[in-house]
Order: sequence, then structure tokens, then C-alpha cells
Amino acid sequence: MSGDMLNEKKRAAQWFRSLRDEIVAAFEALEDSHDDGPLSEAAPGRFEVSETTRASEDGSDAGGGLMSVMRGGRVFEKVGVNVSEVYGTLGEAAQKAMAARGVPGIAENPRFWASGISLVAHMQNPHVPAVHMNTRMFWTPGAWWFGGGSDLNPCIEYDEDTAHFHATQQAHLEPHGSDLYPRLKDWADEYFYIPHRHRARGVGGIFMDDRNSGDWEADFALTQDIGRAFLPAFVPLVEKRRGQAFSEADKDTQLVHRGLYAEYNLVYDRGTKFGLATGHDANAVLMSLPPMAKWV
Repeated sequence: MSGDMLNEKKRAAQWFRSLRDEIVAAFEALEDSHDDGPLSEAAPGRFEVSETTRASEDGSDAGGGLMSVMRGGRVFEKVGVNVSEVYGTLGEAAQKAMAARGVPGIAENPRFWASGISLVAHMQNPHVPAVHMNTRMFWTPGAWWFGGGSDLNPCIEYDEDTAHFHATQQAHLEPHGSDLYPRLKDWADEYFYIPHRHRARGVGGIFMDDRNSGDWEADFALTQDIGRAFLPAFVPLVEKRRGQAFSEADKDTQLVHRGLYAEYNLVYDRGTKFGLATGHDANAVLMSLPPMAKWV
């Protein structure tokens, strides 16, 4: 591996960690400032942070990360913000999946390195949308690429909230080409679709995978702007909706919608499958699941 790629991997991992720190601080600030909702008298929520590990097939150290989870807060019923940096040799199933996606040389040399941030937030107030965000870098001896995005998952939809979320994403992507937002929006609509329900998981966002334009710096800059778009896209929606009155029927709607989220992540999500298949900490991989859900 070249010295340049070693440095680039280090820079990517440091960026994901710095974004994690910024988001954790912003979410705890929302908990501190929440004084207009049904749980406003409760103590503000705080993240519990633990180290995670990836177990290689031979039991040797293969990297890990940080799992940061807040449960039972004033604003967030459950939110996880995880970062990881893992490496090793891909198992046979993962090799086949990568080869099917066109990764060159994976059968001859199945070594890999991956780092990223993954976030899922499930909210107390059903008027506040759930949200998902992740960005990542993946490397094998034959290729490197970036992926990720963010999408909004309201159980009670507001057109103006959806418009704000998408407009913020578009503004952050615009410096990288006017054609990029429409393509990544379409990609998200396709990726976050639940075939057995014949519907989308939420109201969409942006998504990309296997991003390798041949210019690492340009692709890294794009990935950073996807990450930077998250807080200004999401936090204003939380601030607007967190004190809104809701009924038991609204809460029931929220729980049913969470069932969709659980179904998607367990059946279709590529990141969930990869994390479990490569031996990463199962609690960290399944952090995205809601604390409560129901099915009709």
C-alpha cells in the first residue's frame, strides 16, 4: 500500500470521528434546551459511550470503534452515533458480494479496510421525524471508494419538513456538480424502498455507494459535504416539532412506522448485512433498530 493511501485512510477515519463528536454535542445540546415538551421536566439525556471490536475468524484483533447511544431522553427516545475502523480478510460470502458489485481483484486478495460513521435517531415526539445518516470509506488492494447519505423517516409527514431536508442536501451537493443531487436523490429512493411493502421507508434523501471517480480528494470532499449537510438539514426540524402536542393515536402511528424501519434494516440494508457477516460487534451493527415498534 502506498504512503499516500495510508495517509488518506487516516484522514478519512479522523474526519468520521470529528463528525461524530460534532453530532453528539449537538444532540446533547438539544436535550439541554428542550423545555417545551411532555418530558421537559425529566433529566436531559446523555450518550453512553463504549468501545466496540470486530472479531476476525482467527480471533486476532481486527479493529473496532465507538458506540454512542442515548436512550430515554427528553427529545430522543433512542439515538446511536457509531464510528468504526475495521480491517482484515473478507470471508467467502463477503468476497462473493464484493465480486458481484465489480470490485476488482477481490478473489485474489480479499484484504479490506473500512471506516465510517453511522447514525440513526428515533424520537420521543411522533411529529419529529426519525432520521438516518452514514458516510464511509472502503479499501481493498484493488480499489477504494466512498459511500453514504442521509434520509428522513417521518411517521407523520409534513411537506415543508421534507422540502427543507432535501433543499439542504441539494445546497451542500451543488458545489460538486448540478447533476449530483438529482442522481443521489433517485439512488436513495431506489435504495430505501421496501419491496415486500411496495413503499418507501420514508421521504428519501440522498445516497451513494461505490464512489470512485479516480480523484480521491474530490470524492473525500463530496463525502465530507454529505456529512456536513446533516445537522442543518435535521436539527431545525427537531426544534420546530419537539414541543408539538400529540395523541395516543399519533404514538401508535409512530410505532407501526418503526416496524417498517426494522423490516428494512434487517432484511435489505447492505451495511447491516456486511457488519454481521464480517464479525463486527452485533450490538453496534443493530444499533439502528428502534426501542419499540409494532405490527398491525
